[in-house]
Amino acid sequence: MSSETQKILTTDGIPLEVSLKKAERKNKLKAFLLVAPLLLFLLITYIFPIGDMLMRSVDDKMVTEMLPKTFKSMEKWDGKELPPEEVFESFYLDFKKLVEEKREGKLSTQLNYTKNGFKSIIKKLRRKSKNFEEGNYKEQIMAVHKRWADIEYWKAIKRRAPPITYQKYLKGIDMYQDESGEIVSVSEDRRIHRILWLRTLEVAFFVTLLCFLMAYPIAHLLATLPMKYSNLLMICVLLPFWTSLLVRTASWMILLQQQGVVNDFFVFIGLVADDARPEMMYNKTGTYIAMTQILLPFMVLPLYSVMKTISPSLMRAGKSLGGTPFVAFWKIYFPLTIPGIGAGCLLVFILAIGYYITPALVGGASGTLISNQIAFHMKSTLDWSFASAMGLMLLTGVLAIYWVYNKLVGIDNIKLG
Repeated sequence: MSSETQKILTTDGIPLEVSLKKAERKNKLKAFLLVAPLLLFLLITYIFPIGDMLMRSVDDKMVTEMLPKTFKSMEKWDGKELPPEEVFESFYLDFKKLVEEKREGKLSTQLNYTKNGFKSIIKKLRRKSKNFEEGNYKEQIMAVHKRWADIEYWKAIKRRAPPITYQKYLKGIDMYQDESGEIVSVSEDRRIHRILWLRTLEVAFFVTLLCFLMAYPIAHLLATLPMKYSNLLMICVLLPFWTSLLVRTASWMILLQQQGVVNDFFVFIGLVADDARPEMMYNKTGTYIAMTQILLPFMVLPLYSVMKTISPSLMRAGKSLGGTPFVAFWKIYFPLTIPGIGAGCLLVFILAIGYYITPALVGGASGTLISNQIAFHMKSTLDWSFASAMGLMLLTGVLAIYWVYNKLVGIDNIKLG
């Protein structure tokens, strides 16, 4: 019997194998169409914005496109002394075109990110350049302001020549690349970003620790009480979610100020003197208190979901075998709650590391975190490329923490409910 006669055919006369493959392709297409809206949503709201941030953080084509002749003539300049006449002439021609197009303001803003002082001297150059005579541009530009005769400003312009740069990432950790190509730290009095990174990690760590210490007994109480009482207490835990974050933060500002309710209570019970009220606002203390209260439910819920599944008979069995209540708790109950602890700590830490509204309002200068700095550059200085670089550094840090947690504990052990 031939191989063709051995093939099983469908009622339509199509080989069964071909028909099954066709049906499988159809099912895969249906499955893809079902998840396509979610995939499109993730691409638009997550993947594309991150890709745009990545491009903004390394894209430096704006200055390169505004000063093409200048950078071309600077290729032969060694940077040891002031540029030759050719560079000044090229810069004047590029600048003249920018003035005609009314784009010199963008140039001054971009160059000012590299070195402070460019805005004022470019404004003055725009006014004075109208009276420039042809030729001898070096002396005419240097006569506008003494900074044009400072070689450091011309080196700053040359540093903006590459269309792709990682200078923003170096700036985010208080470092820069000097003229010789070496990566060095900025002067000690200008190192602010390292302090902010360490402060952000410190605040996130202690807020997570405080949330854990407070949430564990609360979750245990919720898991062991009768249902009618635990449901009532659960409403109290979830109640803050029904109130605006801004309102809760503003409430803490009223409570924690020196003439606020908390200090009045301390004075009333005699804990502190009226003229020695502690400062709990515009510092780390206020940040810890407010953020702990706001993020506490995110620790309680994962712990409660795990504790609810632990049978009370396990503790009774441990005690019946001769263990004290503490030993039974530490050897039996606590290890079973580790999945909830891991989920709660990871969730609270990641949320805390990116918080900026509460630290901005309650923390003051000493409570400022790296997220506040990102928001500042997005809204005030408009240095979006630097803000994008720091945002990606923060995202990379969170992913690194997630990776370390997965290696040490295992992400499969996490239980959120």
